[in-house]
Amino acid sequence: MTTSLAGTLTNQSKRAVKRLIGYDSRNWLRIRQIEAFTEFLQAGGRKSSDVIEISPGWNRYWKTICPNYTSVDFPDFDICKDRTEEQYSIVIADQVLEHVQRPLAAAENIHAMTRPGGWAMVATPFLFRVHARPHDYNRWTPAGLKQLMVEGGFPEANIKVHGWGNKACARAHIGGPVRAYGLWRDLSNDEEYPLMVWAFARKPS
Repeated sequence: MTTSLAGTLTNQSKRAVKRLIGYDSRNWLRIRQIEAFTEFLQAGGRKSSDVIEISPGWNRYWKTICPNYTSVDFPDFDICKDRTEEQYSIVIADQVLEHVQRPLAAAENIHAMTRPGGWAMVATPFLFRVHARPHDYNRWTPAGLKQLMVEGGFPEANIKVHGWGNKACARAHIGGPVRAYGLWRDLSNDEEYPLMVWAFARKPS
């Protein structure tokens, strides 16, 4: 048996065991944020809208559920100075804003790319280690992210912000890789320890 075949069989066996015991390989940090984004997109048929994702390249998660999807890749598409000529019903910036040098300019461009009556969906970590892709500049609390979206042009009344995290998840991510949810991990929310922060902001019609 070749080494590569043996490795494939070993990996398949590991996955089978994980499924059998109920091991959850989702990113523990992002479970609640991804659930919130998914629920938002599915409500009212929003996932069928024209959607653009400002993507860090490795992350095109929302392509799988949005049939009318396009993306631009950050940092080649620099959201601090670039904007599309076309406007979209949904503009997604997921795990991008922490990497931009001028976040207010980025928020203004997200607002400009959003069609009147459309939505911006923004998610970014708060209590998470520095991860330069290619740089890491910023962190926001829920209140801070809301203020950024207000200054970017969205009315305060049209912005809903959320955060999720807890001490167990924060401890698990100190000095180690991104953790899978695994088995029986804690998904309770402690508002004083948000690891992930996100916002839904609507542009007036």
